[in-house]
Amino acid sequence: MRILCIGDVVSRIGRDMLFKYVDDLKYGTNIDLVIANAENSNHGRGMTRRGYDEMKSAGVDLFTLGNHTWGAKDIIDILDSEDDVIRPLNFPGAVPGRGIAVVNTASGIPVGVVNLIGQTNMAPCNSPFEAAQRAVKELSEKVRIIIVDFHAEVTSEKVAMGYFLDGKVSAVFGTHTHIQTSDSKILPNGTGYITDLGMTGPADSILGMNKNIIIKRFLTGMPQKFEIAGGKGQFCGCVFTIDEETGRCTNTERLLIYE
Repeated sequence: MRILCIGDVVSRIGRDMLFKYVDDLKYGTNIDLVIANAENSNHGRGMTRRGYDEMKSAGVDLFTLGNHTWGAKDIIDILDSEDDVIRPLNFPGAVPGRGIAVVNTASGIPVGVVNLIGQTNMAPCNSPFEAAQRAVKELSEKVRIIIVDFHAEVTSEKVAMGYFLDGKVSAVFGTHTHIQTSDSKILPNGTGYITDLGMTGPADSILGMNKNIIIKRFLTGMPQKFEIAGGKGQFCGCVFTIDEETGRCTNTERLLIYE
């Protein structure tokens, strides 16, 4: 089984990149399942109903979120009505939505997906490690293949999660920093891993934002109103090849496509 995981989709440009590349990858390279982090898909913050519908039409099977989960008001209704959108499992308190999903591939194979958020330099949340442990225990009774999106700021926390879950899940990928890392690999006990998938959105930007505004903020220290960058796009992700019998990862393939 080949699972395509797409890094943070940012704005209209990011959504357009899905239309340009997902179908070709899905059917041209035998992709069985497509997962995308969509917390920035609405002009950099949150997910709208229109954006959800567009990205589904582009071929995404399941969406994960992150610290900008609540950035668009539509998300409450989406989380209540759609079982293919999940938010970080370890958000504190009783908040809408779910942090775990089971989705079937076209051939009918169930895949468990877990969404977690990091604790370091992020909004308050419960332990992602404890949440991951509970999720794996629950999903292991239902599925053989488990994929984890760890939406976190620092590399050490992400690497720790990879080793913590090595041999317990099929793949762990990081999101949030919008910069793709070059460390895609298979960990010692068979879990596919990459510290960050990168960003699918404006290529000529600083993390998807207008670069001149960000540079001005660094130069002056004064608050600036962020704006989404324009121009050409980029597509970032990773394909994990999973053995359907064992649930172990057998190959990882990073994707970084510039228009």
